[in-house]
Amino acid sequence: MDEDVEGMTREELTAEVRRLRQGIRAHRDGTGHELCWHHPALWALLPERTDPVPVVPEWPQFLRGCIRYRQSLDDQLPHAPRSSAEFQDGA
Repeated sequence: MDEDVEGMTREELTAEVRRLRQGIRAHRDGTGHELCWHHPALWALLPERTDPVPVVPEWPQFLRGCIRYRQSLDDQLPHAPRSSAEFQDGA
């Protein structure tokens, strides 16, 4: 799957590592409501060009998952800053 790496020069490998790190950092640094979104830009960093269609849970199951995810943040990051900012749709 990663045969393309075998033929890369040192300079190309370095550029690829930097590109991947930039994408991972952008995802890692997501905060607030950004945490809840589908992130196709992250998957686009991979060389294989697929456009997978995610399986979307029905609303009740989805909302239970969102609540569980938010609860996990309390467990994992009990001292992280909290925000009461409402979601603002950019559309």
